[in-house]
Amino acid sequence: MTAIDIVVKVNGKERRGSVEPRLLLSDFLRQNLNLPGTHVGCEHGVCGCCTVLVGGVTARSCLMFAVQTDGLEVTTVESLGKVGHMHPIQEAFWEEHGLQCGFCTPGMLMVAYDLLSRNPDPTEEQVREVVSDNLCRCTGYQNIINSILKASAKMRDGKKLAPAPSKQGVAA
Repeated sequence: MTAIDIVVKVNGKERRGSVEPRLLLSDFLRQNLNLPGTHVGCEHGVCGCCTVLVGGVTARSCLMFAVQTDGLEVTTVESLGKVGHMHPIQEAFWEEHGLQCGFCTPGMLMVAYDLLSRNPDPTEEQVREVVSDNLCRCTGYQNIINSILKASAKMRDGKKLAPAPSKQGVAA
């Protein structure tokens, strides 16, 4: 199969790659760009572990081909914080025990980031709705919900959330 050259802005940095048309975005991120934070769970778009933002919109990276992101911006969990300097959402997940095994955590963090970038003061019901699309087999969701609500409060109290990338047309 003939490789296709793509240019994708990933976590604010332009990245180039030559990929086969059938290469999944999740595999491109993990294998080609060495960004292992995006987890691959079900590979059917059901679990949400692989959630990233594509053009400012949440997307299951296991359901997209890397070539579909040519010219777009992709935001992964690696964009949230650095070693020694966690993002307020990460801090809240740590403080509220919003993770157990950690497998679903990257997807949960990304849906939380998306929600809080659009709605800095969500209700518990709104948070429940957003996380309902991501599967967690460990926590029972309450600590995840508490984490997102705490992150919301942290950010309102001075720790600002970087604006989400601009919404761009996404062909899924």
